[in-house]
Amino acid sequence: MTDPNVLVGLDRPDDAAVVRLLPELALVFTTDFFTPIVDDPHDFGRIAAANALSDVYAMGATPLVALNVAAFPTRTLPLSILGEILAGGAEVAREAGIVIAGGHTIDDPEPKYGLAAIGTVHPDRIWRKGGARAGDALVLTKALGTGILATALKRDLLAESHPAIEAMVSSMTTLNARAAELARAQGPAIHAATDVTGYGLVGHLLELLRASGGIGAVLSARALPLLPSARDLARDGILSSGSRANREHADEAFRTGSGVSDELAWLACDAQTSGGLLLAMPEEVAHILVATMKLEPKLAAARIVGHVTDMASPIVVLEP
Repeated sequence: MTDPNVLVGLDRPDDAAVVRLLPELALVFTTDFFTPIVDDPHDFGRIAAANALSDVYAMGATPLVALNVAAFPTRTLPLSILGEILAGGAEVAREAGIVIAGGHTIDDPEPKYGLAAIGTVHPDRIWRKGGARAGDALVLTKALGTGILATALKRDLLAESHPAIEAMVSSMTTLNARAAELARAQGPAIHAATDVTGYGLVGHLLELLRASGGIGAVLSARALPLLPSARDLARDGILSSGSRANREHADEAFRTGSGVSDELAWLACDAQTSGGLLLAMPEEVAHILVATMKLEPKLAAARIVGHVTDMASPIVVLEP
């Protein structure tokens, strides 16, 4: 069964589903939840909420309302911890200008939390993964390295009070709202968009390239924005299982040029949580957008990290 009002669905998977309600109004639906990435329950709630709302922004939409999705071991942990998680999520929702109108919690041995979110967008202004063109510049709006830093935290190599972990939490709790707002101001110049999460920069870029018709891309290793200490940790082999799986899954579709250090290749594949937006647009628009973003402290990491190229197949090449 097909429905012409389902503008984005399983036939061409994207960051969220989109359903047209009226000629000038469509709803964006998404959900995301995961296990704790930090020890502080309030920060965990903030991170999970920002991560879930990111898919709304990645579609060019504005959040409207959300529901909590939670699992919690009520027999082994005090409910006050769940309360802190939910309070963190509510804090980020307020920052996004929405309310959490309800939700559902189940008993589970391991805590999990996230949101089911709804947003709105004009049917003619939906951002999709497909649409990038050869010659487009690729803009990334947040620094890489959350997977590596979270792994270091879990292994007790860095404390939560370490400046690098504080930078990681700050990045993951920053909504992609302002980045999306500035990008939307460029109108139809945004040819393709996604957000960088679990599959890493390379994995999500490959999705964008495949959805755009099999073109390729060249990334600049020196242009990649990195969180503090992430490069040193990658050099020491502090890598998450997700990052290793990302590089293995990319296989021959990810290549590195001579002179590219292995730690930068790992950072390009690092599994992110609540990462930045990845946007394809004309070069001149990208320079204007990045210059505008850099005027704001929370968007200072924004960079042109590469370019879309006219290749025979979807391949990502990381050059020095």
